Amino acid sequence: MRIEFVFDTVCPWCFIGKRRFERALAARPGPRIQVVWRPFLLNPDLPADGVDRSSYLDRKFGGPARINRMHGAVAAAGRTEGIDFAFDRIKRTPNSLQSHRLIRFAARFGRESETVDALYRAYFCEGRDIGRLDELAAIAAETGLAARDAADFLHSDAEAAATMGDNARSHRLGVNGVPCVIIDGLYAMAGAQDPDILIRLFDVAREAEAEAALS
Repeated sequence: MRIEFVFDTVCPWCFIGKRRFERALAARPGPRIQVVWRPFLLNPDLPADGVDRSSYLDRKFGGPARINRMHGAVAAAGRTEGIDFAFDRIKRTPNSLQSHRLIRFAARFGRESETVDALYRAYFCEGRDIGRLDELAAIAAETGLAARDAADFLHSDAEAAATMGDNARSHRLGVNGVPCVIIDGLYAMAGAQDPDILIRLFDVAREAEAEAALS
C-alpha cells in the first residue's frame, strides 16, 4: 500500500496531522506500506528570505483577535498530540521550498520522517527560521545527517525543480488543503484526522486491494 502524505512544513495542522497519521499507522502495521512525503507549498510566492511573521498573519487573518483564536485552537489540538506550539517565538514566515528540498536530501538516507519532525519542532516549538540554509544544515545535523553535505546540497539547485514539480502534481490531483492522505492514488482524505478515521480509510483500501486480487 502506497500512502502519500501531502503537507507543508509551515502548516501547524500538518504537524498535528503527522502525529495522528503515525498513530494510525502504528495501529494498522503492514509489511508492504510505503509512505511518500509530498510537498504542498502554501506560500510559493513568498520571497526567498520570507516575510515578517506579524505582517503576514495580519494580512492573512485580519487582526489580533482572529489570530489569537486560531493559535488557541491549534495549540489545544497540539497538546493532545504532545506538541507544545510556541507561536510567539516565530518571527518570520519562510518560503518553505528549501525545507522541502532538505526532506528530499534526507530521503537519500531514509530519514524523511525524522527530518519532517525536526523541521516542525524547529519552526513551531523553537521559533527557528527554516527558510535559512544555515539553519536547515544545522537541523540536518540534528537528525544525524552530515551538515556539510546538506549545506552543499542546499546551496545548489538540486531537487528544486523536482520539488516544484511535486507541488504542481498535488494541485493537479485536486489537493486544495493539507494535510492530505492519498492511498494508492485512489483514496484521499484531507485534514488532521483522528487516527480512528484514518484507520477506517486504511481498512477500506486494504479490503479493495484484497477484492481486486481475488477477482
